[in-house]
Amino acid sequence: MSSTNSLTVEDLGSAAQRDRRKRILDATIALATQGGFDAVQMRAVAEQADVALGTLYRYFPSKIHLLVSALGREFERASASLGDKPIPGDTASERVIYVLRRTTRGLQGDPHLAEALTRAFMFADASVQAEIHTVGMLLTRMLTRAMHPGQTELTDDDVAIARVIGDVWLSTLVGWVTGRTSAADTAAQMEKAVHLLLRD
Repeated sequence: MSSTNSLTVEDLGSAAQRDRRKRILDATIALATQGGFDAVQMRAVAEQADVALGTLYRYFPSKIHLLVSALGREFERASASLGDKPIPGDTASERVIYVLRRTTRGLQGDPHLAEALTRAFMFADASVQAEIHTVGMLLTRMLTRAMHPGQTELTDDDVAIARVIGDVWLSTLVGWVTGRTSAADTAAQMEKAVHLLLRD
């Protein structure tokens, strides 16, 4: 596996390059939706995105880089779907659970895609550190926004709690994807962890 990082939107100087990256991620998500982790092959992604295979490898050095970046984009979409509207709930726990339930339902509604993205996250090694960091930051921002709506100054504890909640949530998703837990058990474990950590 290459130690090179994926090219982010910020790395790309032209609209054509950004469009190419978007097409690659669109193709990745479409293939994963059809057949899960195994359906995402670099050559198939290149063909569906209408880019040369060498170009694909310049943007994303491996299938794992590609799928973890796609997970980041799914989190961006989940965050955008929440918009600027107030998140329902009277307490931090209720708001965080709302966000996690909504995001979980989105993934569980597309089992093949959820399997592909979660397996990639599980398989990611140190070479995918930058992409994993991006995914973690997106999830942390979603959760801290739910914990403290409208608050821009967050404490180190706030961020640490959000990261632990994110880690627990991802681990429960792994249990669901691998068939070790049901969707109901996944939700119950996640909600128990949120209440224990936030205690409100």
